[in-house]
Amino acid sequence: MNMKKQVDNEMQQVVDHFIEELKNIRTGRAMPGMLDNVSVEIYGTQMRLRDAATVTASGPRQLTVTPFDMKNTAGIGKALQQANLGFSIVVEANLIRIMIPEMSEIVRKEMIKLLHKKREEIKISIRHVRAKYNKQAKADGKVNDEEVKRTEKEVQELTDKYCTLVDEKSKAKESEISTI
Repeated sequence: MNMKKQVDNEMQQVVDHFIEELKNIRTGRAMPGMLDNVSVEIYGTQMRLRDAATVTASGPRQLTVTPFDMKNTAGIGKALQQANLGFSIVVEANLIRIMIPEMSEIVRKEMIKLLHKKREEIKISIRHVRAKYNKQAKADGKVNDEEVKRTEKEVQELTDKYCTLVDEKSKAKESEISTI
């Protein structure tokens, strides 16, 4: 695999990680991804909620959790309450309703601040990938200076591309958070 392809793959992985982290940043709407980090104990084993139940958005500020095995409803409800998500949780016979409260202006600002922090961390990770491959290109004694400059230019173009993509994803998420 050539170096450009390796750089592209690594930077794409960093951006994919960022996109996953964006799911954990609250917006004013109910989104099933909000519960991706919740783990529950089923039959004595810890597992992710999404492996034990279906999570759907049943309204703009309500999630519905439907366990695959209805015997686990109470246990899943307990795990959700212990997760301290700040949501109102109602356990019914075979499903769990989660009401997401309206976000205050203070909470919105905190979420935007968290978003900006994560965006900068991801951009730093992208720059680390750039530095790693630039250093690798310079260390290769078989490559002439012209080839090193060409490689650095290609790596910089990919860095710019992925930093712009992160900015776009961040801007879209900020818009979601700001929308009342």
